[in-house]
Amino acid sequence: MYELILFLLFIAIFLAGMAVLRIGLFNMSGAALKTFLSKVTDRPWKGFFAGTIFTGILQSSSAVMVMTVGLVSAGSLTFPQTIGIILGTNIGSTFTAEFMTISLDRWIIPGVISGAILCLMPKVLLKSAGMSLIGISAIFAAMSGFKMLSKPIAVYPSVQTLISNIEDHMSIALLAGILLTAMIHSSSATIGIAMSFLMSGELSVASAIIMMLGSNIGTCITGYMASIGSGRQAAFTAYAHIWLNVIGVAAFFPLVDVLERTAAFFTDDKGTQLAHASVIFNIVTSLIVLPFARQFSNFILLIHRPHIKK
Repeated sequence: MYELILFLLFIAIFLAGMAVLRIGLFNMSGAALKTFLSKVTDRPWKGFFAGTIFTGILQSSSAVMVMTVGLVSAGSLTFPQTIGIILGTNIGSTFTAEFMTISLDRWIIPGVISGAILCLMPKVLLKSAGMSLIGISAIFAAMSGFKMLSKPIAVYPSVQTLISNIEDHMSIALLAGILLTAMIHSSSATIGIAMSFLMSGELSVASAIIMMLGSNIGTCITGYMASIGSGRQAAFTAYAHIWLNVIGVAAFFPLVDVLERTAAFFTDDKGTQLAHASVIFNIVTSLIVLPFARQFSNFILLIHRPHIKK
């Protein structure tokens, strides 16, 4: 029970680290991001690059989606303008998974100390940089904790049963990724947890990839919740995000082995293979849809406009 409580504590540290990192980065660039988003999304490809870059900066597709829904609700963006942004956020979100494959354990304590010192500085920019350092350090501390505890936790009968079901049934692995991400509102945390069990040998690469696919659907819950009560255009944006990920996962679900082999071509490290698989999945799905952004937005309107009140 001690290990399980500690594991949950590390999940909380990971989520807190992501939040602190996001706040620090947003304080340094948030106002500019909002202004830029509202001005450069007249073409899907512009929104695509903006969504990719800003998600990479904020380390959170959910944060950019919530911001986008807010801009749509305020009338600064129209629903068709958001398609490119949505496609970009899916790619930008993969930066975090790649980031987590880097081993920076020895820099955790220096990072926290440096961040704390910067937070005491009077200038907002330095304070924000300090928060970002503390957030990054917390993320790597949590990842280190996940790796350390994955084996002890795997001996729990209930966890053994869950892992066995995930390994034996693709649908359960997918559902686990969806539900875990929906509960903790972070696909990065889900991928980080899957990565730790993968690197300890408790999960196979294929099962971890399926959980990653599920996390792409689960992360849609944040944007959907932000759209409730925000008007029709915001609702269309949230539904577009859901449809994009559901269709993408459905298309790749039978191709997990191909995705695994492709990721393995670039590296032998299993954790990095999972991160690469996330990059490949999101790049392919987004680039396929991007040339048909207008048609995709029309599809969303055709399906949902009759059911959403003005």
